Amino acid sequence: MSVDAPVKAQFKAYNDHDIEAFTSCFSEDFNGYRMPDKTPSITGKDSLREFYLNNRFNNPNLKAELISRTIMGNKVFDHELIYGLSERPLESVAVFEINNNLISTAWFYFP
Repeated sequence: MSVDAPVKAQFKAYNDHDIEAFTSCFSEDFNGYRMPDKTPSITGKDSLREFYLNNRFNNPNLKAELISRTIMGNKVFDHELIYGLSERPLESVAVFEINNNLISTAWFYFP
């Protein structure tokens, strides 16, 4: 399996609003960070599921556009445009750390 396989799968599931496929790409002990915060904004797969069900996948206009993807070791860097969260697309960079073929940590950067 390639390092970016779980990132590709979660990206597709995100755009499909498929919570089961989406959460299957993440480890049970997942941590998500909205940088520059040093404390996780999401801790654990159950919290991830709850957040995306209540704050993302309930939005029919939500979709992501991949601008570029870079792989370095066990990290995948996605530069994206996110639609549906604001009037204009939101630019972000997500850094995903992959362990045991699952996303274990993600850092999200916004301008």
